[in-house]
Amino acid sequence: MRIGELADAVGVTTRTVRHYHHQGLLPEPERLANGYRTYTLRHVVVLARIRRLTELGLGLAEVRDVLADEAGKDLAEVLEELDADLARQEAAIRERRTRLRALLGTEGGLPPEGPVSAELAELFAGMGDVSGSPMAVRDREMLALLESTVAPQDREGLLAAVRGALGSPEAMARAHRAYALLDELADAAVDDPRVAEAARVLADCLPAELLPEEDVVPDSGHGFMSALYADFAPGQAEAIRQAMEIASRGRRT
Repeated sequence: MRIGELADAVGVTTRTVRHYHHQGLLPEPERLANGYRTYTLRHVVVLARIRRLTELGLGLAEVRDVLADEAGKDLAEVLEELDADLARQEAAIRERRTRLRALLGTEGGLPPEGPVSAELAELFAGMGDVSGSPMAVRDREMLALLESTVAPQDREGLLAAVRGALGSPEAMARAHRAYALLDELADAAVDDPRVAEAARVLADCLPAELLPEEDVVPDSGHGFMSALYADFAPGQAEAIRQAMEIASRGRRT
């Protein structure tokens, strides 16, 4: 039979047949005097087996092991490994779907910073519409960043700290006050007289758990914190630096 007849008999394409030849899975057939390949019933049997194995989820390398005369693993062992791998994939998919359902069911809908955890999304929803405050938008982006980069064992501590900073009407009012004062410093210099008030209000909002271990000045070149300061106007950066200093002193006393 010709290659098209072989492919039709098994339900694959001629391109697939040629690919299996190239991969060494399907033996090359003999050629007639006119150069055409001629396939036998044995080719049909092998091709059908390859199709069944790939439909089970085996990769071509695994199929090659199964088909080899001196296979390192027999079919039962390969299928047991495949079954275990599929079980792991099923567990991972269930866990991902659980997280997606939690996100989709978040009160207030998904935040623009998402995906974030359902807990953080609920806290964001409690902040209301912050699109008019560039500082609030940045703060939410920073919290989403921290949640995505913190070690799994530290995640609950981070969320507890954020709940303390934003989880009550009083805390939320303080945060919005700090955002407003910082927004007013968008074009301010370091020595602007409004910096001190913004720093005091912001210091009352900063969770001790989120403060750096040591003081970092804006131009220190100290990795992440230096990049953080560089993202703000001079007056805003100075207010944030002073707020961290005030909050850090309170933590040490």
